[in-house]
Amino acid sequence: MKKKLILAAAGIFSVFALAACSGGSQDIASMKGGTITVDDFFNQVKTSQQSQQDVRNMIIYKVFEQKFGKDVSDKDVQAKYDEAKQNASDQGQNLEDQLKQYGYTEKSYKAAIKQQLAVEAGIESHIKITDEDLKTAWATFHPEVEAQLIQVATEDEAKEIKKQLDDGGDFAKIAKEKSTDAATKEDGGKIKFDSQSETVPAQVQEAAFKLKDGQVSEPIQATDSTGYQTTYYIVKMVKNQDKGNDMEPYKKELTEIAKNNKKNDQEFVNKVISDELTAANVKIKDDAFKDVLAGLIQTEDSAKSSDSSAKDEKESSSKEKDTKSSDSSETEDSSSKTEESSK
Repeated sequence: MKKKLILAAAGIFSVFALAACSGGSQDIASMKGGTITVDDFFNQVKTSQQSQQDVRNMIIYKVFEQKFGKDVSDKDVQAKYDEAKQNASDQGQNLEDQLKQYGYTEKSYKAAIKQQLAVEAGIESHIKITDEDLKTAWATFHPEVEAQLIQVATEDEAKEIKKQLDDGGDFAKIAKEKSTDAATKEDGGKIKFDSQSETVPAQVQEAAFKLKDGQVSEPIQATDSTGYQTTYYIVKMVKNQDKGNDMEPYKKELTEIAKNNKKNDQEFVNKVISDELTAANVKIKDDAFKDVLAGLIQTEDSAKSSDSSAKDEKESSSKEKDTKSSDSSETEDSSSKTEESSK
C-alpha cells in the first residue's frame, strides 16, 4: 500500500520540480498571439485539492527526512525496494515498468522510500509503551497456530469442497487441486499465523481461532482491504493454543502489537507530525498554500485569529459581568426604594 502511495505522488512532484527548475521562464506551448509558460501552468494547478495535499506531504517528508533520515540505512531502503519488486512480480507485473509509468527511476524511487521510512522512524521515536497499552494488545491477541486452508472464488465452490471433506475427502489433496492461494496450495494448504498476521484475512482468523485441533470450518466469506473482492475459505485447524492468563511469555509480541496500534492511531500520528513541524519552524511562503498545514501547525494568521477570538470572548465575558452587576445594582436600588415607600 505504501508503495502505491509513493507512486501516486510522482506526477504532481514532477509538476513542482518542473516549475522550480525552469524558474517559470520556459514556454510549454506557443500560439498566435501568446504563449503558455510553466509559470502559467503552475499557477493554474497549485490551488487544486490534489496539489495542496501533495505539498503538505512534501513538507512532512522533508522535515522528517532531515531529522530522521540518518536512522534509515541503505539496507533498509533496499529491503523495501526488493519487497516492492516481489509484490509486482506476484501480481504478474514488472516494477521497472510501473516506475516508468509514474516518472520514476530506481534512484528516485529509492529516495522516496527513504523519505517514507524516515517518517516511520520519526513516529516510532515518539512511541512510549505503557502497561495499559500492553493490556489493550492482550485483549485481542492470539498466539501462532498451525492450520491448513483452501481458498476459492465462489460460495458454491466452497460449499462443494466442504461436502467433499465431510464425506472423508483428503484436505491436503483437495487444497493442491482446487485452492487459489498460490502461497499455500502446493504444500496442501499448510500455514502458520497469529492474530497480527496480514497474510490471512481477519474474518478467517476469527473463525479459525475458535476451532479445536482437527476441526474443519464452514465456508468463510472474506473481503479484501478494498472492499470489492470477495473470496471464500475453508480452514482445518492442525494445532491451536490458548494464550492462558499470563502476558509475560508474549511480552515481545504484545509490545510490537502495541507499537503498531500507535502507528495506526491517526490522532497520535497527527500529534507527532504537528510536534515535528513546529520544532522545524515551518513557514508557508506562498499564500496559495497558507492553509496547507491547517490542523497540524498554527500559522501566524491562525494565531492572530485565535488571539482575536480569545480577546473577543474575554471582552464579551467582561461586558456580560458588567451588565449583570449593573442589573443587580439596579435591582438592589429598586428594592431599597420599595422598602422606604412601605415605611
